Amino acid sequence: QVQLVESGGGLVQPGGSLRLSCVASGSIFSINAMGWYRQAPGKQRELVASITTGGSTNFANSVKGRFTISRDNAENTVSLQMNSLKPEDTAVYYCNAENVVVRQGDQLHEFLKIWGQGTLVTVSS
Repeated sequence: QVQLVESGGGLVQPGGSLRLSCVASGSIFSINAMGWYRQAPGKQRELVASITTGGSTNFANSVKGRFTISRDNAENTVSLQMNSLKPEDTAVYYCNAENVVVRQGDQLHEFLKIWGQGTLVTVSS
């Protein structure tokens, strides 16, 4: 009913930049927070950055000053601009949406958390 589709991953050299994008599709009424998580091999999934409907943002300490997050509430999209990439940024990046309210007939239904399928970011020379 609701899908998150990511794009923009790939291979980049250290110091380079990438932009990840995610679009939520479906009969969406509202989404509270959208964001990005990442999971490196052998590690737990961790929050990278998030943004609320009102524009409040939250970043992992490891990416502050290098990554920015933006959102288009009308289009249900979220983007992550990643600059000054480091090898330790290598991971699968997952788009996330929280408190997603969808229309089902004449009713509204809330999904607490929805994940995208993930996109691989590799930072290597």
